[in-house]
Amino acid sequence: MTGDGQEAPLLRVTKVYHERCPGCAQERKILADHRIPYKEFLYIWITCLCAALPIQSLFPYLYFMIRDLKVAKQEQDIGFYAGFVGATYFLGRTITAVPWGMFADKYGRKPCIMISILSVIVFNTLFGLSTTYWMAIVTRGLLGLLCGILGPIKAYASEVCRKEHQALGISLVTSSRAIALVVGPAIGGFLAQPAKRYPNIFSEESIFGRFPYFLPCFVISVLAAGACVACIWLPETLHMHHDDKVETINTMEAQVASSSLEDMECKKSGSGRMTSTKSLLKNWQLMSAVTLYCVFSLHDTAYLEIFSLWAVSSRKYRGLSFTSQDVGTVLAISGLGVLVYQLTIYPFLAKYAGLIKPFRSAAVLSILLLATYPFMANLYGTELKVLINIASVLKNVFAATITIACNILQNTAVAQEQRGVANGISVTLMSIFKAVAPAAAGILFSWAQKNITGLFLPGDQILFWLLNMVSVIGLSLTFRPFFSMPNAM
Repeated sequence: MTGDGQEAPLLRVTKVYHERCPGCAQERKILADHRIPYKEFLYIWITCLCAALPIQSLFPYLYFMIRDLKVAKQEQDIGFYAGFVGATYFLGRTITAVPWGMFADKYGRKPCIMISILSVIVFNTLFGLSTTYWMAIVTRGLLGLLCGILGPIKAYASEVCRKEHQALGISLVTSSRAIALVVGPAIGGFLAQPAKRYPNIFSEESIFGRFPYFLPCFVISVLAAGACVACIWLPETLHMHHDDKVETINTMEAQVASSSLEDMECKKSGSGRMTSTKSLLKNWQLMSAVTLYCVFSLHDTAYLEIFSLWAVSSRKYRGLSFTSQDVGTVLAISGLGVLVYQLTIYPFLAKYAGLIKPFRSAAVLSILLLATYPFMANLYGTELKVLINIASVLKNVFAATITIACNILQNTAVAQEQRGVANGISVTLMSIFKAVAPAAAGILFSWAQKNITGLFLPGDQILFWLLNMVSVIGLSLTFRPFFSMPNAM
């Protein structure tokens, strides 16, 4: 109010755009066009798919690859060595997740995305050409180190469109990884060892005969090359202002505008968004959700490793004696089931039952389901294949229910302007757990095969029992005092 009782005029903030700034150019384009940017969303979807395929395609043939590399002295040791191959990718991603985020914030989202896709082309191809165990370890680790796309692509998906379309953009990242659950195992299962499977097309003397696991890697690298070309048309969304004086004025204006908007939002919502001044690591609502995400990420990755090794191992070690094609089929059907579930059933489940009830129910049902897995080794033929497919679909549906809930809990536990950093913390911690999971699972699987008899339970039952203990720990963390529901919910 002024001295004569009249209201003071509102501060008018004029946005100044820089001619040579790609972020400003993209922002003006977004403001001028109310339509959904289908072309940019398509490129994002393809890029995310190609980055996720090397992770999912490995498991159907990993057991046979380790066997053919002749690093294991006996059959029971294959799982031990296979676990470290699966772990090196996630270990590399753990080391560079934060540096890649910093790189994307300084030099742009587009360079980060293109380097990540180029790393898929190069190191995924070299992995398929591996002739020694250490070559497989190194190429897989370098792929994890240089493919830093997971964090920046989420930020990019929300920046390339208007605010009302951001949810759709981020959901594309999730759906592309769901599609990778279908396509990846199918590529790995059906294209590994092509000279043995399709002798009329591939000869033993050809490159695909001499390198039996090169074809699935080559196909993924070709798809990644197409995605890399598509990246040329991706617009940059990071603001790059080189005029320091003008940038300082714009920064001050933006701060005044954003602080005014934040004050208005706080008054409207009443939730007191003062967490922007508080360390995210002290935000227990966020960290409890991240802890749940990490525990169940450990469980899901260990399950995928154990299932793939158990399914192809010999009957004398209480395995299923599946081929890589059989495993690829099971995992592809499971991925398709998860995709249908995410698109049709889960939205209604979350709407009417909330997040926590389906979360806890999925955890309990997953524990009961996994307890039946060792007994499937007593089945044969069609009966086995039908039951294992049903069990695998259900297990992955339960895992999807938990994962989606964890992601929603994390993002509602912080203010919108903090979600980028919060997701970066989540990805880093999750990658640590995912790096530990395959190595630990491989060691336990190898131990279980060496201890089929002579203990209070067969080794395979102890293996799945230990896997279930991780779910029990995760389930216990959904109750107080460990878990705190976000205020926004």
